[in-house]
Amino acid sequence: MALPHFLIAGVPKAGTTALHAALVRHPDLFLPSVKEPKFFLTDGPPPTRGGPGDAQTYQEHVWRREDYERLFDPAPPGALRGEATPFYLHHLDSHARIHRLVPDAKIILLLRDPVDRAHSNWTHLWTAGLEPEADFLTACRLEDQRKAAGWAAFWHYLDLGRYGAQVKHLYEYFPREQVLLMRYLELRQTPAAALDKVCAFLGVDTGVIDVVPAENVTRTVDNTRVNAALRYLLRTGAGFGQHFPVPLRKVFRGPLLTLLQRGHGRRIPLKPEDRAALLPAFADDIALLQEVTGQRYDDWLDADRHAPGRPASEPDTARTR
Repeated sequence: MALPHFLIAGVPKAGTTALHAALVRHPDLFLPSVKEPKFFLTDGPPPTRGGPGDAQTYQEHVWRREDYERLFDPAPPGALRGEATPFYLHHLDSHARIHRLVPDAKIILLLRDPVDRAHSNWTHLWTAGLEPEADFLTACRLEDQRKAAGWAAFWHYLDLGRYGAQVKHLYEYFPREQVLLMRYLELRQTPAAALDKVCAFLGVDTGVIDVVPAENVTRTVDNTRVNAALRYLLRTGAGFGQHFPVPLRKVFRGPLLTLLQRGHGRRIPLKPEDRAALLPAFADDIALLQEVTGQRYDDWLDADRHAPGRPASEPDTARTR
C-alpha cells in the first residue's frame, strides 16, 4: 500500500509550492508531480459547482483511493513519501480522514501573517482574472456571501488565516511531536536553515538541500479597461470550461492569460488602512494560536509592520500557493 508518510498541510499562499519544489530534490524524499491532490478534502467526489473556476479545480481532485495511492507508486524503495495540499489545515473534516488512513503521518504547517496571506490570496486570483472585485477589502467583506453561494475555500480570504482554531482542532487528532509549525518568513529569509528544520523533522539527512526555488510567483497587472474585459472573458470561460477537455481549455485560457499578464504592472500594495481594518478579524484567533502552540505571533497584530523603514515582512510577491 503506497500512502504518504508526511503532508504539507497548510497554508495557501505561505510557501507550500516552494517547499514542495525544494523537497523533491532530496534523494530520500518522494513527492508526486501532482501538487495538491486534495485527496483528504472529501469522502467521495468533490462538488461540481462554486465560484469562478472552482468547477474546473474540483475536476482535478484525486479523490479515488486507488488513484491517490498510484501517485506514490514511483517512489524509490526506502524513500519517505509526501504530498502538499495546503487546504488540509483549514478543512477540519480532513483531520479525521488523515488520522484514519495515516495516523503516523507527520504534518508540516507553514503559517503566514493572516492579513498578508489574505492579500496575497486576493492578488493571486485577481491577476489570474478570476477575482471580480477590484478592491481587496471589499472582496474580504463578501466572504460570507461567497461561502453561502458555495465558493471554494481559496476564496475564503479571512477564514483561511484563522490558524488558531484550525491548529487546535488538528491537535485533537495528532500529537504535537507529529506537527511542525514554521513561519513563511523562515523559508524566505533563511531557506537553508528552514529546509534543515524540515529534514530533521522528517528524519532525513540535513545539509542536502539549501535552495528554495521561486515557484508560483504572483504576477501583477494593471486595472485597465482592456484588462477588465480580459478578466470578464476569463471568468466566463471558467464557467464553460468544465464542459470541455483540459487541452481545449488551455487553448482558450492560455492566450487570454498571457494578454492579461503581458505588462509589468506595479505590485498592488496592501493599504495601511486595509490592514488596520482587518486586524480585528484575526485578533482573538491569534491569541488562541499563541495559547495552543505556546509560540508568539503577536507581531502579526502590528498595524505598522509595513511602514517605510520597517524590516521587510511578507510581501504580496510571495512564492507559492
